[in-house]
Amino acid sequence: MEDLTNAVANIEEETVLNLVKQKLDANVDPYEILEALRKGMAEVGNQSGEGNYFLTDLIMAGEIFSEAMEILMPKLTKPGGEGKGKIVIGTVKGDIHNIGKDIAITFMKAEGYDVVDLGVDVPAQKFIDAINENNPQVVGMSGLLTLSIEPMKEAIDAIKSANLRDKVKVIIGGERTDQSVCEHVGADAWVNDAVEGVKIIKGWIG
Repeated sequence: MEDLTNAVANIEEETVLNLVKQKLDANVDPYEILEALRKGMAEVGNQSGEGNYFLTDLIMAGEIFSEAMEILMPKLTKPGGEGKGKIVIGTVKGDIHNIGKDIAITFMKAEGYDVVDLGVDVPAQKFIDAINENNPQVVGMSGLLTLSIEPMKEAIDAIKSANLRDKVKVIIGGERTDQSVCEHVGADAWVNDAVEGVKIIKGWIG
């Protein structure tokens, strides 16, 4: 699967899409294909962190990933899996990075969860409105930057002030998150790996 991972990492749209189709036609496990895509996107993130890729590159990589998932998703979604639970997720205010969030959404949808994507640069009130409108069991907050930590805390504090905190579990994710950040912002759990995030959510709502 290294060829697919490298194609994603090099932001080669046509090659990525062709490889996904070829591997599905060859009856390769779709979850192996998804993992190869995830690794490629992780490398895109690494290259961005090292200053080799810029915002336009990240946007293009995200678009390629979305196109690949349109092909892959029908093979991933488990029959009868719909209705397991509802999750609201967004990248917090001040952060416009969506790659990690979108990968997490893909894994959650593949497991049969109903996911409400709030997008990026999401203010606290938008999380509150989404909880009131959708009645989710879980709220996910994503952020790539260190500057995202305080907006996560502000959003969770706002959810608590709106008397909604006891109705939802909150999970945060991103490269700068760890246990100390989790405790600081008042979340229930933290991850920097989408697969681990799904495991945690399964433990909460099945």
